[in-house]
Amino acid sequence: MLLKILKHVAFLLAIGLGAASALAAAPVDCRAGTYRLADGAIVDVAPSEGTALRWRRLDGTTGLLSGPGPEYRSTLGWTGRPAGIIVSFTPCADRGIRFGGTQGRRIDFDTTETSFRSGEVSLAGRLVLPRGAGPVPIVVLVHGSEHDSARELYSLQRLLPAMGIGAFVYDKRGTGGSGGAYTQNYLTLALDAVAAAREARRLAGGRAGPVGYQAGSQGGWVAPLAARIEPVDFVIVCFGLAVSPADEEREAIAYGVSRHGFGPAAVAQANDFAEASLTMLRSGFQDGYAQMEEARRRHGSAPWFRHVRGDVTHVLMQKSEEELRRIGPPLFAGLQLDYDPMPVLRNLDVPQLWILAEEDIDAPSAETARRLDALAAAGRPIRVAIFPGTEHGIYAFETTADDERLSTRQPEGYLRMMRDFILTRHLSGDYGAQLSGAR
Repeated sequence: MLLKILKHVAFLLAIGLGAASALAAAPVDCRAGTYRLADGAIVDVAPSEGTALRWRRLDGTTGLLSGPGPEYRSTLGWTGRPAGIIVSFTPCADRGIRFGGTQGRRIDFDTTETSFRSGEVSLAGRLVLPRGAGPVPIVVLVHGSEHDSARELYSLQRLLPAMGIGAFVYDKRGTGGSGGAYTQNYLTLALDAVAAAREARRLAGGRAGPVGYQAGSQGGWVAPLAARIEPVDFVIVCFGLAVSPADEEREAIAYGVSRHGFGPAAVAQANDFAEASLTMLRSGFQDGYAQMEEARRRHGSAPWFRHVRGDVTHVLMQKSEEELRRIGPPLFAGLQLDYDPMPVLRNLDVPQLWILAEEDIDAPSAETARRLDALAAAGRPIRVAIFPGTEHGIYAFETTADDERLSTRQPEGYLRMMRDFILTRHLSGDYGAQLSGAR
């Protein structure tokens, strides 16, 4: 969860750290949108890295489109390998696509741009509804820890309406078109989410059916808190946690070492690296460097050392003290390492669906699943779904010779599961996941 922040290091260094709270959404690419193909299939196209585009389908398949055009050869997931799919677009005014030999046309949605206030901050939002006059469920998309514009990049803002569900997307404070300073203070972010849900209801008017949250990663700490502050009709948490961020780092270090066959003694020693990272984070990157070097001196020759990863530790270990002192504080502003989500979850009566990745190396899911199942057994309205063979983001993956993971796709049942829960608050059928909790 914390790792998303560090992916922005090079970008922030290039533009200057002070620009982080003044980012604006890039001009809209006219090719971005959701298309219905002649065979009835749905494909969404969204901006991606640089000038590239990423397509996604409801069955979880995805690929990257890059190059000068007019024909784009797609890669498979994030592997960089050819997927055997050629994609081209008609002129913007025609709103057409040719995807793998099948023609399609952009789906028209009822879209309303808005700005709304949360406290003293103005946030930029967008309501996207399927065409029609009747009420539909509306999902407020709660962001993770990224610094990017959700309005620009989130494909769910269109994929949900393509399934008959409304979506409200907004740029978190300090990103995209929203004001304020970037923060990881969960109460502040939860109040922003509450304001977003109110704005979604206001804009939808008579078309507003049940309203709830869908939150990914860090949003798993935010959305339940928002629902506790002001109840909604449902909460969906994807690859989030029911442990603190500090315990996330400890669990990620332990998982990285133990999954390579090393036992409790090695895990306990590897935890020295987690504690050094936590010292850095708690001190605002003023301390912890000697602690990290001591851990490296003591354990650097251990056979398990090369498997020390964690969520952020492996990145912090690669940066110099000077660099971390400079870039760390704004990247982790407001981070609450010891935030305990359990008091909120113990007292939350809102129906919840938690979707977890069985092999999540950034946010290991085992303890979270255990806690959620215990809450469900105690009467909380929680369903837990664990997708086997997936990592953070609910992505299937390939493992390279040097033990790096390359994401390929999401499971076929992932979006279908969310759709069913949003529409009925129940799950039925085979989604390819292990299900537990309240029924």
